[in-house]
Amino acid sequence: MRADKDLVLVVDDRPANRYAVVHALKRAGYEVAEAESGREALELAQQVPSLILLDVKLPDILGYEVCRRLKANPRTSHIPVLQLSAAFVDNESRVYALESGADAYLTQPVEPNVLIATVRSLVKLHEAESLAKLSAKQWQSTFDSLSEGVAIINKSGLIERCNRAMSALLERSHTEIEGHPLFDVLKTALDVELSNEDEAEVSELSSKSRYFRARIEPVFLDAVRTGSIFVLADITRQKIAEHAALMNERLAATGRMAHTIAHEINNPLEAITNLLYLLKGTTFDSKSWVEYLSSAEDEVARVSRITRQILTFHRESALPVEVDLQQLLEDVLALNNRSIVEKKLRVRTEWRSAIVVNGFPAQLRQVFSNILRNAIDASFPEGEIRIKVSSSMIYGANKEPGGRVTIADNGIGIPKQNRDRVFDAFFTTKELKGTGVGLWLSSTIVQQHRGRIQVRSTSESDRSGSCISVILPLRNAASA
Repeated sequence: MRADKDLVLVVDDRPANRYAVVHALKRAGYEVAEAESGREALELAQQVPSLILLDVKLPDILGYEVCRRLKANPRTSHIPVLQLSAAFVDNESRVYALESGADAYLTQPVEPNVLIATVRSLVKLHEAESLAKLSAKQWQSTFDSLSEGVAIINKSGLIERCNRAMSALLERSHTEIEGHPLFDVLKTALDVELSNEDEAEVSELSSKSRYFRARIEPVFLDAVRTGSIFVLADITRQKIAEHAALMNERLAATGRMAHTIAHEINNPLEAITNLLYLLKGTTFDSKSWVEYLSSAEDEVARVSRITRQILTFHRESALPVEVDLQQLLEDVLALNNRSIVEKKLRVRTEWRSAIVVNGFPAQLRQVFSNILRNAIDASFPEGEIRIKVSSSMIYGANKEPGGRVTIADNGIGIPKQNRDRVFDAFFTTKELKGTGVGLWLSSTIVQQHRGRIQVRSTSESDRSGSCISVILPLRNAASA
């Protein structure tokens, strides 16, 4: 049998009829198998022909019954059946045959060209249905194999279909999800709310100890919206890993500050020790006594200020609070002062007062400390670092006012091939000296504050340097 020819099974107990039909089919290019009874037809149908030509009046089983059995068998149910009859020619017989599962019904004698045209039509229909079923199975397999939860939403907001991952993430059966409004399902399953305003925007949701990333993508057909696709991903492990990395980075930052802290506190302590020594040799009523005590008080105040800065650097608040960017950056500068002095760097600051944002102070100090430390590391000895706080705008779904912090250096710069990777986790050009998590965590923290972080850099020898800007929503904008 040639693989490029369709097989047609002809079932008729009369040899003359079979011969005429078989002859016409072979001339039309079909392979043909023949059967004389209903039982033989059911056996040969297991070869899965492209079409079965089935006579109604058979010696053992009527063609109606054969057709019903073929359609009831999953292996043969998809095979088109064309019933032929010379005895049952009235409309009632035709209706009965179609109700039994036949795909078409012809009465004999039938013109060969009509027969072949009908056969070709049914074979093409069968091929199209097979391709459609195959595509549907492939699509369903792909749909269910996705690790992210995916749901198809109609224009009324009802979930028409969801994959296995969505069912697992929501801990609900398909029947508890499909046919129900998306927002009701999310409220019931996760106790979270997602408004229509969040469409086409990535949203992070939290439910008890689990974290999710959600997105609704509208679907259009000829500029007319037909529904949307909802995608849900469990990012709990990612969040835990980010938190662990953040804690590790803070511990590392604490270790890096140890030398600076010891030096900054040691200087005033030495001064106090010297002043106390001088006081021992000074008479009670001398002017020097008062001057020495005043100097000692100043040094104690200096120790107190340094200690307070150290304590507040890692102190975290439970909720966002008002953060003065100028004060925050002064703290960051003070705690990195030793590194600046050792490299003999000049720091130019340009503050604008009353720029207050809502946020977590410890996290924002970590961001600006990371950026400043990178600027110090990249700078040449006796170089310059410029820090500016100014007003700006945040452009996104909605334009809103913000505060911009810019930290720029005239150091070695970032090579062009590395600029797109500076915010990637664990990417570093410092080899064993760097972990590659500082700027990645900084970017993550800024995004969590609904802000933006931008980098501009060049490594050209005559004008090398880097400029990193952080834009955060203003206090009144964040609380609106």
